[in-house]
Amino acid sequence: MKTNFKRILSPLFVMMLATTFAKGQTKNSYTKYVNTFIGTAPLTDPKILGYELPKGWRSWAGLTFPGSSLPNAMVQLSPMTAYGSGAGYEYEDDMIYGFTHTNKGHWNLCNIPILPISNPSNKFGSKFSHKNEHASPGFYQVYLDDYQVNVSLTSTLRAGYHRYEYKNNIDRQILFDMGKANSRVSTWEIEKLGDHVIQGFQGGENVYFYALINTRIKRLEITKTGQRDGFAIAHLSDGSNNPVELKIGLSFVSIANAKENLEKEIGNKLFVTVKNEATQKWEDLLSTVQVKGGTDKQKQMLYSCLYRSFLWPALRSDVNGEFTDVNRKVAKADFAYYTEPSLWDTYRNKDVLLGLISPKVALDVIKSMKDVGDKRGFIPTFFHGDHGASTISGAYLRGIDDFDIKGTYQILLKNANVEGGARPHIAEYIKKGYISDPDIANPHVETKAKAGVSKTLEYAYDDYSVAQIAKKLGDTANYRILMARSNNYKNMFDPTTRFMRGRLANGNWITPFNPQYPYYEYMYREANAWQVSFYAPHDMKGLIALYGGAKGFESKLDSLFTVPWNPNYIARNVETMIGQYCQGNQPDHEAPFAYHFIGKPEKSQKILDYIMNNLYGIGNDGLALSGMDDAGEMSAWYVFSALGFYPFSATDPEYLVTVPLFDEVRWRTSNGKIVTIKKPRAGRALQEIRVNGKKNDGYFIPHGVFKKGAVITIISK
Repeated sequence: MKTNFKRILSPLFVMMLATTFAKGQTKNSYTKYVNTFIGTAPLTDPKILGYELPKGWRSWAGLTFPGSSLPNAMVQLSPMTAYGSGAGYEYEDDMIYGFTHTNKGHWNLCNIPILPISNPSNKFGSKFSHKNEHASPGFYQVYLDDYQVNVSLTSTLRAGYHRYEYKNNIDRQILFDMGKANSRVSTWEIEKLGDHVIQGFQGGENVYFYALINTRIKRLEITKTGQRDGFAIAHLSDGSNNPVELKIGLSFVSIANAKENLEKEIGNKLFVTVKNEATQKWEDLLSTVQVKGGTDKQKQMLYSCLYRSFLWPALRSDVNGEFTDVNRKVAKADFAYYTEPSLWDTYRNKDVLLGLISPKVALDVIKSMKDVGDKRGFIPTFFHGDHGASTISGAYLRGIDDFDIKGTYQILLKNANVEGGARPHIAEYIKKGYISDPDIANPHVETKAKAGVSKTLEYAYDDYSVAQIAKKLGDTANYRILMARSNNYKNMFDPTTRFMRGRLANGNWITPFNPQYPYYEYMYREANAWQVSFYAPHDMKGLIALYGGAKGFESKLDSLFTVPWNPNYIARNVETMIGQYCQGNQPDHEAPFAYHFIGKPEKSQKILDYIMNNLYGIGNDGLALSGMDDAGEMSAWYVFSALGFYPFSATDPEYLVTVPLFDEVRWRTSNGKIVTIKKPRAGRALQEIRVNGKKNDGYFIPHGVFKKGAVITIISK
């Protein structure tokens, strides 16, 4: 985002930034295309949402943060404008209450809020203007109007670097708003150590910090230690006109580790050095994908989405290898320990993208999940389904295999068979081949139940995913059992209505039945019948047969995108409608590609183009998204779709080819090979695929192209 921030910064600092930044730039800059504010603005247009927002509602669109982060970092340093909001920052706000050091975008984290203040009132926070705000990968800057302080932020994997330029060199203070975070703060501690160090702990997420300030601390004023309305203020010595710099290390283990993280990653480095290193890390990652052609907006959206795809999972181990494990005990390993992926969402595409570009991170994420499985008995899940099965099997089948696959497989089998663990109602699923829902009179959007249809469909796919590992390991017995269970999705299909429909415990269909009405967890998980009725990514041939063949399937799929949404059906997260199709949430994100399976990719492309060109970068400022980014799933969907290939069944090591937005895509693989995708014609209807000059049979290309390199030519008309 362009602003006049250079007018605010000191001339010397601007010169240092410009000189150091220029030295570190690659020949072609890709960070210049990234707008970190995309996803922070609200989506308000009822024509896009599908309904008028009720009074007081903010749509769950985007929920991203604009601050500084390295790829998959522990420290994600960003402004806080609204506690309790998705990622802490909402573009329509004009007050900043602090700068927090962790993030995700799921109404959690946002730990250790720090705010420079000067002559404050009894309420903390400052007005700001987007005119005096700037951000790029690894950097954030804003001017705090009320305190007359220019703030610049950058970061490393485990440490943050604050730079404060106070207009008034008298009464300079720094607020540590310790009782606040998006996650519940259970307690907190803080202390001054010598003249330049403040260290402490914030309970709940249990984050430790060690902060080094270049200006002498006269005193640390602490109010209501450990309480949620408590805080601390560091009063700095007067007189100096130099910027105040605060370097802070984080750890989820100890203050000592936080200190070591800071010393090892920042140490005596200058702000501009750390910023430049952050920029270069993002240049290295983003330059993996290089494109020719396309519009400026399409390039901005591609690289902004690619950027957001690499913010989660987040690192949790320290430089010495220690981390706090799932049992809240300090452990140490020979791999980097990460948070679990946002699996209900990201297994579909983003976890595949992570493996393609950062296979070492993907490997360590799997090892981290295995560590949880060893200690808790089950591979972790997130929110719904058992999609660690797909993430792990997909990575394994793509060659990310330097982990204990046999041990991991045994835990995945336990996930798939043992009640009380990763899969709720698994005993009923195994016995009946489906999960029922109760007979409830007049159910409403928030009716609590089993989400039996969604669970059955998703467990069937999870079974298929585990079966692929069984096959590769030669476990024929479990392969056959799991593959048979992968057909359980068919048990939810009602041939009379031609929908995936809820069943009672006795097997009867639930009545009355309204396929357009959305539920959070009655029959469907954050969806209606339309949105789940095209989900069987592992067996599209079988799914099409349920509809009576290609003609019946096409007719039903056409209706998905054309039957009008009822604006009276309002459910958070079920938003941004094309007919009954919901781009703003994940359950039907495979549906636009489904026309490929009946030989009509041009119909898929028409839907895909509409979504990419109209439902990303929405609004007057072009900063709104069609739904929650959900830890990067929405972004990864765009990246794959814009580049012309999509992991339709993320478990399988192959990609469904579409028509890219760009004339040429050059992808540098993790082993140094080059995959070039060329689109010599302007047409948007897929006609033919050629791999290394030879006509490709079908619409899929194998993962082998990323191992060996290839030239893929997309012939369109």
